[in-house]
Amino acid sequence: MVVDDSAVVRGLVSRWLAEAPDIEVVSLQRNGRAAVEAIDETNPDIVILDIEMPEMDGMTALPLILRKKPGIPVVVASTLTRRNAEISLKALSLGARDYLPKPEGQHGLVSADDFRQQLLAKIRALGMPRPGLARKTQAAQVSVPTPVRPDVAITLRPASSVRPRVLVIGSSTGGPPALTRLMEELGGKLGGIPVLITQHMPPTFTGILAEHIAKASGRPAAEGRDGEPIVAGRIYVAPGGHHMLVQGGAEPRIRLDDGPPVNFCRPAVDPLFSSAAAVYGPATLALVLTGMGQDGANGARSIATAGGTVLAQDEATSVVWGMPGATARAGVCSAVLPLDQIAGRVSQLLMGLRT
Repeated sequence: MVVDDSAVVRGLVSRWLAEAPDIEVVSLQRNGRAAVEAIDETNPDIVILDIEMPEMDGMTALPLILRKKPGIPVVVASTLTRRNAEISLKALSLGARDYLPKPEGQHGLVSADDFRQQLLAKIRALGMPRPGLARKTQAAQVSVPTPVRPDVAITLRPASSVRPRVLVIGSSTGGPPALTRLMEELGGKLGGIPVLITQHMPPTFTGILAEHIAKASGRPAAEGRDGEPIVAGRIYVAPGGHHMLVQGGAEPRIRLDDGPPVNFCRPAVDPLFSSAAAVYGPATLALVLTGMGQDGANGARSIATAGGTVLAQDEATSVVWGMPGATARAGVCSAVLPLDQIAGRVSQLLMGLRT
């Protein structure tokens, strides 16, 4: 189901989805009220929900949709204003699975193409299978075949014998609520180590995420600035549009890089992890949380090779087990844990307890 008050957006999105052989649109609605009323009849697998709409906006419709169809993935779409970024993060805390920045203004075809690619990727990652779907019979629903993934035994490796001096975290889809919860649990247990976070997010969103993490953890948190010293006790969030790396020297510093995307992402997790491994070596502790794709797996290998410790979120508690799954299957993790057990394990490692 696609919900947007703009007929142009509804038409464009439905045309894009119609071109995808594995996706079907079952409903196009112009406001939240119409979407809520159509949920039972159309029974969508996933909802793309605009935030700003007349009659009933996305934030009002979200809990009503989730009440009518508990567990349905909802992706909120908004333009990149501070107000909409705040609303989008609020929507994630209320049960939306992901967010989608909308193209606007004079950005033209490049932004529209990026929006299209992200839209298709998020639908495929979050959409549930619809048994018996043989072909498209009408315009409008999103149906995605279940990916076939053979069972792969996960090989764990021992945690580092060196007490961590830095905590690096990577996340994507489902990451903001997971990060907020984790930082709330870890805030008083972090001791004197710095925390560096890369969450796949556009500009504006990352600054607000840092504010939310500061409130949750009770620790100073902000977007990393190029050349800024990495100080114990502080939390640094990679700013949207820039890779955040650790630069070595007598005093480790933040280095921002606006080079090409890595794993189709900027910021990406791999550059953060690999650079942290190069600087902190076996004293690096990394967490790979929920997210689609494989970003972070190569960087986690670098950390393991350097003798550091890698933990991954388990499949059951991940919104999408892409990034943590790829890392776990790479055989570089010391543990694969439910989200509510990660803070406790991190606390043990920070105290020098390996088991």
